[in-house]
Amino acid sequence: MSFSCPLCHARLTRAEKSFTCPEGHQFDMAKEGYVNLLPVQHKRSRDPGDSAEMMQARRAFLDAGHYLPLRERVSQLLAETFRPGTGALLDIGCGEGYYTNAFASVAGEKGAQTYGLDVSKVAIRAAAKRYSSATFCVASSHRLPFEDGSMEAVVRIYAPCKAEELARVVKPGGRVITVTPGPRHLMELKGLIYDEVRLHAPHSEMLAGFVLKQEKTVAYEMCLTGDEAVALLQMTPFAWRAKPEVWETLAKQTAFRCQTDFSIHCWQREG
Repeated sequence: MSFSCPLCHARLTRAEKSFTCPEGHQFDMAKEGYVNLLPVQHKRSRDPGDSAEMMQARRAFLDAGHYLPLRERVSQLLAETFRPGTGALLDIGCGEGYYTNAFASVAGEKGAQTYGLDVSKVAIRAAAKRYSSATFCVASSHRLPFEDGSMEAVVRIYAPCKAEELARVVKPGGRVITVTPGPRHLMELKGLIYDEVRLHAPHSEMLAGFVLKQEKTVAYEMCLTGDEAVALLQMTPFAWRAKPEVWETLAKQTAFRCQTDFSIHCWQREG
């Protein structure tokens, strides 16, 4: 399997260190081994996605194993549902590759290739430099650079993606696994930032062209050092709301206890 051109959607063919399509569009591979398939006209900002600081914070936090139970549960779901010899695996919003590398191990046992996609160049560069188990690309999750029906499974952890794009690239009978925050996810952290802490709304997503087959919850308490708590806050979308005293309070913690609550949904492509 190969990429498709983000400009004309024709199949890309690899030759040495670049990918080209019949229309002559060319995309060179970086020295780290990834390819940038995000044309400038598809960018919403100069450097979209996570910054280097955010990526480094997330890598440090994940490497410490705090979200390992989530990675293991999604890997288990993939192992149970992935049909050998039917297509590839795609991790959308893969970041620095922590989850992707584990998923690639499962896909490899099924004889399948794994792709990691993110809009952040700095994250993809870090992923490609560290992991050789998957093929990484910088691309938009709303314009997936893959051919119709090329994926047996797609994993989407917190990442946005249009349902139409998922339905286009996933084979009939294939799976999409999504991870979203459960109602009580990071309640203690939010309590330091907001005067009134509200529960996350119950999962209500519907994926056109897919049938919900399984719904799981992974929830447990973490005990974090000050540095780990700061890294966790940097990973969250509400970090920008945190006042300086919140960052200072977290940094001084020796044992910050915080609840996780992940909602996992496994969808099957109709047809």
